[in-house]
Amino acid sequence: MNTLVKLELVRALRNKKYLFFTVIYPAALFLMIGGTQNGDVKVYGTQLGLPAFYMVAMASFGALTAVLVGQSEQIAKEREKGWVRQLRLTALPGHGYVLGKIASAALLSLPSIVVVFGVAAGVKGVRLEAWQWAALTGAIWAGSLVFAALGVALGYLVSGDTARPVVMIVYFGLSILGGLWMPTTVYPDWLQRIAEWLPTHAYAGLGQAIELGGSPHAKDVLLLAGYFLVFAGGAAWLYRKDTLKA
Repeated sequence: MNTLVKLELVRALRNKKYLFFTVIYPAALFLMIGGTQNGDVKVYGTQLGLPAFYMVAMASFGALTAVLVGQSEQIAKEREKGWVRQLRLTALPGHGYVLGKIASAALLSLPSIVVVFGVAAGVKGVRLEAWQWAALTGAIWAGSLVFAALGVALGYLVSGDTARPVVMIVYFGLSILGGLWMPTTVYPDWLQRIAEWLPTHAYAGLGQAIELGGSPHAKDVLLLAGYFLVFAGGAAWLYRKDTLKA
């Protein structure tokens, strides 16, 4: 499994699209959306200033991009090209492949998180305690595992031709409805009630709670843990199902 993780990392780091969309793009969005706002202006319904709110939102969005978008399409294409079938002939077990994909995707989310934090601190002067920076990085990185598992599941659920449109719908739907592009407090009440149960809403909530000086809410942690079990279990089941077809 370690060899697979290293291979995935090397391949991704050589991909210029990965470097742009997962490392540069979220930081640029932060500057365009939250970087123009005054830190004294609070997000409606919270005690967070706009730059601080969008720092966590765009770091989470960048991690989501890294683990979900390229991952799903890549797996779908690997299945069609027979690469996954070749891996089954090696000593790598099925769960090793799934866990390897999740682990490599999660590692690739770290650069986007660090770059957004660096831009927020250096350009907009966002200031937090040392423990908050460390906790934010750890929480957002750990939370990205949920969407890495979703990416693997989607890669086995769709074909190479349909992977991109399906993933884009899931990607933007979760991002917008979950509050990564704008605070859910501006949504209608009925939509807020739906958003509260989405994994992206809980994901953003991890960082927002830490920024306010507290610990992540138990509901958010449990919700993400539940989604991870569902997505990872679905990915493993779809992998076994795909194996039977081969």
